[in-house]
Amino acid sequence: MTVSMLNILQSAVGVPAVPMDQVVVATDLRWAGIILLLPLLSLLLCGLCAAMRVKSKLPAWCTVACLAGSFVLSVLLYVNYNPPGEVIPLLSWMNLSWGDGALNSFSANFALYIDSLSLLWIMFVTGLGTLIAYYASEYMEPDLGKGYARFFAGVSVFLFAMLALVLSDNLVMLYLGWEGVGFASYWLIGYYYTRPAAVAAAKKAFIVNRIGDLGLALAVYLIWTTFGTVQYDELMTVLESHSWRAEFEGWTISAIPFLLMLAAFGKSAQLPLYVWLPDAMEGPTPVSALIHAATMVTAGIYLVARTYPLFLLEPVSLHVVAWVGGLTALLAATIGMAQYDIKRIMAYSTVSQLGYMFLGLGVLTTYGAAYHVFTHAFFKAVLFLTCGAIMHGFAGQLDLRKLSGLRHMKGWRITSWTMLIGCLCLAGFPLTSGYFSKDAILAEAFVTQGPGFEILGWIAILTAGLTAYYTFRVWFRVCAGPVSYEPGDELHDDHGDHGHGDFHPHAPRFAINSVLVVIAVGALVAATPYFMSNKADANIAGGWVADMVHDSTARAGLPGLAESQHPHSEEVSHGAHEHPTLFGMDPHKAMYFVSGAVGLIGILLAAYLHLWKRKSADALRGWLLARGWIAWLPRAMERKWYVDELYHALVRAPLWILGHICYAFDRFIIDAVIVDGTARVPRLIARWLQPLQSGAVQSHAVVMIGGVGIIVLLLALCLRFEWLGVVL
Repeated sequence: MTVSMLNILQSAVGVPAVPMDQVVVATDLRWAGIILLLPLLSLLLCGLCAAMRVKSKLPAWCTVACLAGSFVLSVLLYVNYNPPGEVIPLLSWMNLSWGDGALNSFSANFALYIDSLSLLWIMFVTGLGTLIAYYASEYMEPDLGKGYARFFAGVSVFLFAMLALVLSDNLVMLYLGWEGVGFASYWLIGYYYTRPAAVAAAKKAFIVNRIGDLGLALAVYLIWTTFGTVQYDELMTVLESHSWRAEFEGWTISAIPFLLMLAAFGKSAQLPLYVWLPDAMEGPTPVSALIHAATMVTAGIYLVARTYPLFLLEPVSLHVVAWVGGLTALLAATIGMAQYDIKRIMAYSTVSQLGYMFLGLGVLTTYGAAYHVFTHAFFKAVLFLTCGAIMHGFAGQLDLRKLSGLRHMKGWRITSWTMLIGCLCLAGFPLTSGYFSKDAILAEAFVTQGPGFEILGWIAILTAGLTAYYTFRVWFRVCAGPVSYEPGDELHDDHGDHGHGDFHPHAPRFAINSVLVVIAVGALVAATPYFMSNKADANIAGGWVADMVHDSTARAGLPGLAESQHPHSEEVSHGAHEHPTLFGMDPHKAMYFVSGAVGLIGILLAAYLHLWKRKSADALRGWLLARGWIAWLPRAMERKWYVDELYHALVRAPLWILGHICYAFDRFIIDAVIVDGTARVPRLIARWLQPLQSGAVQSHAVVMIGGVGIIVLLLALCLRFEWLGVVL
């Protein structure tokens, strides 16, 4: 490209670039480093509790107190924040120099980069982290005196790594946090290490994420070699000044966003690297709520938003982001429709909603993506936690076919109604938080000009309908209808069970119920930022969340900008209408009615099949399976479109065979023939000559005569060959 797309977008709306040269070093805010230190303190205290074999809830209280402290300090940091950004130095880390020039030095300090985007992330990460840790204090009670301290130590490691990732001042520190959350995820998913399924899920998550991590490592290297820095403020200054063009522009400009994209797809579970996330449900439910709903899986969204100007330099990368996000959302929704484990349904829902967020990034609404991250953190956390409460009380039962009528059971009304709130938000019911955050993305898909973006918009609308259906399929089956239940396979003495016949589920107590209520209220209140006026720019919509995006590196993708952005850019424009409409209306206004209607249709269909006429759902499935021309559809959806089988056939099985071939070659060729075979030769010779070393004088005489004979023979042969050489 001859002109930076970032410059096009900024000139199109008549606003200046984010003034990165105004980013200041705020040494007076070094107390913000305590936000990172408190999770480390929690880790230390949990380690001491484990070493001293504490059998109380002390590890939980230490973790909750430290995380609550981080949350309070995060809010104070938000109050004391001065836009557009501040760098808070903490420790001198990497400062290398081997000459003069842009590529003759490397600097990456342990410092915090504070802007509105990082503040938005850390506030909901620490806030939800505190609540989920408090929830876990009750949920993990069966492990008191066993793995209790180990669990909360893992939570502490995760929160430290996530905060380091979000608050990092440079890409190397971000990479440290990136690997840290991967390690903590492995730790917590495999918490029940005596279960083969949990161990396999932990390894699967760790290995699949390594693919994305390789992309991030290569991207960091290319960013340094291309722009001469890995620090955010310096990187953005170079981009805005275009001083990099004469010296560095080349193929790396196109490669960097695709490598960053690969990293984001791995951590945020997008095609084709999403397969680890559903299996991660083998970990304790608080892990699912913390890592796989509210925080870790949003790291990929944060990475793309943080490095958004690099994506704007290569518009094709954003097209790929949009299409991968849209297709992932649809695929995961179809799988979720046919599952019976309610936690796995929520897991596939997470994959689908992450697809919406990437779709938003791809169609240039970073505001929509960030807002959906914010709302999704609340309503998906409450959905996972309600599933956990059900699992905890019904001895591990998660099959929606074996649970019914919870809202009519004493002690389960809070769980049922908070789950309903989460379901309404996830389904995009009108006036809920999910309704507004999802619509911001759907509308931009019809506004933004790109290859097939209008088709993507219709795919996203269809996915919204499927989401409403499978979400309320869970609620109508589990919480509504007549009271009926069966225990799971994890019967414990605290249930008072001596068999399934006298099983009595135990309802959640104060810690679980209070957290469910607080997060459910948060899911509802998360809609209010949409109605707030913008302080940064009154000409655009989006409220408080848009303000939080406005002064960050994700600034280019604010709502209302797309219509004026693209007519200036041949790279993005693909012949779409200058003023696109949906049913003759502005897509932003039409989407209120379209998405609301689609969501209501999905809810009504779920009510008919799973509440009013429950037997009709089984009848429909039987009808489909009885007809060969369409029987493949329900089977494929139940088997998750055979993606795991495909991975096994194309990746796992060939690598397994290759590994055994290499093992056999190493054992029978390298070891047996070359190494051990070579070692056996002198041993065989020595054993052959061993009888000559009997100690008898006559034997020594024979050996001496034989040795002289061999020497004479060798000399004769040498002379013979020398004579032949002269003759020749």
